[in-house]
Amino acid sequence: METEELLQKVREIEIKTKGLSSNIFAGEYHSAFKGRGMAFSEVREYQYGDDVRDIDWNVTARLGKPYVKVFEEERELTVMLLVDVSGSLDFGTQKQSKRQLLTEIAATLAFSAIQNNDKIGVIFFSDRIEKFIPPKKGRKHILFIIRELLNLKPESCRTDVGLAIEFMTNAIKKRCTVFLLSDFFDSKDYTNQLTVANRRHDVVALQIYDRRMLELPDVGIVKMLDAETGLETFIDTSSSALRRAHHEWWVSHQAWLKEAFTKSNIDNISVRTDEDYVRSLMNLFRRRS
Repeated sequence: METEELLQKVREIEIKTKGLSSNIFAGEYHSAFKGRGMAFSEVREYQYGDDVRDIDWNVTARLGKPYVKVFEEERELTVMLLVDVSGSLDFGTQKQSKRQLLTEIAATLAFSAIQNNDKIGVIFFSDRIEKFIPPKKGRKHILFIIRELLNLKPESCRTDVGLAIEFMTNAIKKRCTVFLLSDFFDSKDYTNQLTVANRRHDVVALQIYDRRMLELPDVGIVKMLDAETGLETFIDTSSSALRRAHHEWWVSHQAWLKEAFTKSNIDNISVRTDEDYVRSLMNLFRRRS
């Protein structure tokens, strides 16, 4: 992508996603993703109903009347985005590709984090770690992340979700909130890595998919390209048996994925490329509040 085109795209995404995160998501995000605990803020005079265990006896003795300690939530979080950049994300038959939708959701989450004074970092992955951006704060850091979301050229087209989760678990020692964004087209079982990661961190999975993964249209013979292996093949979509087998494969894949998330106790949503992701994210945030 040319520099001028890239900057324009970054600006468009910033305007849209920053507006969403500030006007719609700010309160929901704050409620859904809690801070690390409670920290002492100030003292005030004792009021009826206050917990006597919160009385600050030093201040009380000094001023001759009871004062209590006031605590507030330690708000600062570390947020990590695990972003799938494998070849299958380029697929899209509706309004946009899976990669475009994933980029917009990731940017929205990043701005939501920054507006809550949280640090944000990113791990881009295929079947290897393509790039690791350590967590930091600030608008400049966010814009760098968005540029990488738009312009990163992965070295590999394949997918290894388990590798990415394992890398994050080892790289980020302090407890953090992790958003795993992928279409989850990976033939390997990564349930164990999810379980281990969610014990140490707060992991949330966001699946991006296209409606044609759910059902093939009857459009005759078409050439299909596997974006991850480069294999080309012709299929006859007029075959009801083929369309049924494709649908059954999808149902089976989704059942396995749901079971993996359930076993590892991970909150998750699925967002289709022709659907409004705002509603899906709001539902996710509210479920966690």
